Amino acid sequence: MNLAAKLRARRAKSRTRRAVARAIDSAATPALRHELMVIAQQQVNSLR
Repeated sequence: MNLAAKLRARRAKSRTRRAVARAIDSAATPALRHELMVIAQQQVNSLR
């Protein structure tokens, strides 16, 4: 992978992380917030 591709991938990952954090912060209920956290954690674990 070249440098430009690495930078694009890093920016995309950062964008996704910010979007997930925003969704968790603006969740209507604590249950929805918890569900979003679980989904986000499962996605992170599957990428490793």
